[in-house]
Amino acid sequence: MEDKQVKKPIAAKPVPTGKPSFIKSPQSSNAYSDKYGADFRHIVRVVNTDLKGEKKVLMALQKIKGVSYMFSNFVCFSAKVNPNTITGKLSTDEILKLEDVIRNPAKFNCPSWMMNRRKDYETGQDMHIITTDLNLTTDDDIKRMKKIRSYKGVRHMLGQPVRGQRTKSNFRKNKGKVSLGVRKAKPTSAPAKK
Repeated sequence: MEDKQVKKPIAAKPVPTGKPSFIKSPQSSNAYSDKYGADFRHIVRVVNTDLKGEKKVLMALQKIKGVSYMFSNFVCFSAKVNPNTITGKLSTDEILKLEDVIRNPAKFNCPSWMMNRRKDYETGQDMHIITTDLNLTTDDDIKRMKKIRSYKGVRHMLGQPVRGQRTKSNFRKNKGKVSLGVRKAKPTSAPAKK
C-alpha cells in the first residue's frame, strides 16, 4: 500500500480589527504588577527626586544628589527599612520615615564622618546637605574663596586645577588643536631698501 500525503487546507488569515496586535487589551496586566502586586509604583518620589520603583531601596536612594552608598545604608538602617526591598513596594509611612532620616541625620545619631558638610563655615555644625542645596553651598564656597583671594580661589578664577596637580601635560584646553612642544617662529621679512 502506498501512503498518500493528505494536504491540509490553508487556514485563513485573521481579519484586522483596526487595533494593532502589540497593544494589549486593558484586562491584561503589567509585568511588574504580576510580579510585585497591584500596589506597585513605577516612580517613587523621595526628597523631590524621582526614584525607579524596580530598584532596591539601597541602590535607588543613591540617585538623590548627596546620598552615597554608605549614607544610603545608614538611612535604611535608621528608618528600619529592609535595604533589599523593591522601592515600588514601599508604603507611604516608610517613605516619610526615609525622608525624615535623609533630611535630619543628626537626629538619628549619624556619625559626623558620614556627613558631607562638617564644621559649616557659618554655623560651625556638622550637617548633611542634599539636592539643590548642595549645588548652592558649593557655589557659595567657591565665590567666598574667590572674594578673599585665597590660593584655591585664584586657581578657580584662572580655570586651573585647584588640588596641586601638575599642568605641564594635562589640563590642556585646546585638545588636538595645538601640538605640544616648541613652535618655530615665522621669519619676518625685512623692509625692502630703495
